[in-house]
Amino acid sequence: MDVNEIRKILPHRHPFLLIDRVIEVVPGRRIRAIKNVSVNEPFFPGHFPRKPMMPGVLIVEALAQAAAILGELSTSEGHAEGVLYYLVGIDNTRFRKPVGPGDQLQLEVVFQTVRRNIWKFSGTASVDGVLVASTDLLTTVSEPNP
Repeated sequence: MDVNEIRKILPHRHPFLLIDRVIEVVPGRRIRAIKNVSVNEPFFPGHFPRKPMMPGVLIVEALAQAAAILGELSTSEGHAEGVLYYLVGIDNTRFRKPVGPGDQLQLEVVFQTVRRNIWKFSGTASVDGVLVASTDLLTTVSEPNP
């Protein structure tokens, strides 16, 4: 799935669209996606000028965007115009290594459960096969906008 297909599902746009490509999707189970981290990212001049690194909160956001794609592709109804996936909780988050310019962030999100419209996912982010972050995500789905 390329960025044009991703944009049909996610409402995010530059500079906040943090998924460049979806490598694999198994609906109802897992998704693998990538974010190519460019030296031109808008956060690098301020985070940090002498040692640029991707903010951890944006790594978690990239995982949440991957979870939203997985959630959308896992529903039997298919894509509904105006539906939004909201991040409502983050648990057990750990950051292990910095992510910098030139890195390719490999994202994997696995579906865990759904109860009362709260979807739980576990996510990991790695660079060159080395784990850089992990988290559990809770999301909910909005009603379609008219």
